[in-house]
Amino acid sequence: MLLAIDIGNTEITAGLFAGERLEAHWRLTTSGGRTPDEWAATLTAFFAQGGRSTHGVHAAVLASVAPHVTAAFADGVREACGVVPVEVGPASDLPLTLDVEEPLSVGADRVVNTLAAARLYERDTIVVDFGTATTFDCITADGRFLGGVIAPGLRTAADDLTRRASKLPAIDLTPPEHVIGRRTDDCLRAGILFGTVDAVDGIVRRIRAEWPGGGTPYVVATGGLAARIAPLTKEIEHVEPHLTLIGLRFAAACLHVTG
Repeated sequence: MLLAIDIGNTEITAGLFAGERLEAHWRLTTSGGRTPDEWAATLTAFFAQGGRSTHGVHAAVLASVAPHVTAAFADGVREACGVVPVEVGPASDLPLTLDVEEPLSVGADRVVNTLAAARLYERDTIVVDFGTATTFDCITADGRFLGGVIAPGLRTAADDLTRRASKLPAIDLTPPEHVIGRRTDDCLRAGILFGTVDAVDGIVRRIRAEWPGGGTPYVVATGGLAARIAPLTKEIEHVEPHLTLIGLRFAAACLHVTG
């Protein structure tokens, strides 16, 4: 089996593939203080909870935007599974073009999202990835990454607001019934959620207005909060929560990393 790992600034997502099928997936909190032994124990525990063994992993591939975690986590994978993960990034030999001014600065997650979108949809696509940041990746049908937009993530914005304003309570991210809140927590939910929704719709419309050739790109959402936010928007057309993991699977095939 192939273990695919997306190391983000807030969360790590891991997926276990048997061929093209995603057999299992997990989310872990990103922590720069963990040792390889701790990561190995964590992975082993997740596998055991699902009735699986780490010895079933024959290859691993990872993308990371958190370099302070990457080495320890990769060593943990080696200890737990007995394989050395292949790291995917902007310098990897993949069938895509990073058509931007600084291609080597493109995040690894955006690289594999580009690969996944080009392979899955075969059409011009905007990928909206809801993570620590909300990113908008602009991808052509032939796998050309045109650039995009990076905005504050939903939880990032919410946590920053409640941390800086001492009288504002921490909230869950359930949409309120009305925009006009009559309680402080409803006011916060309306501002944070509907503000994000309208920002997403507005940015997508702006991107479409300047799309090369005047095309109308398909809009796909991914990331941990995609399923919660997408139904509130007008512009998002599809949700693929595991797009980054799927992109890692495609990257593994391109790089001849077999599980």
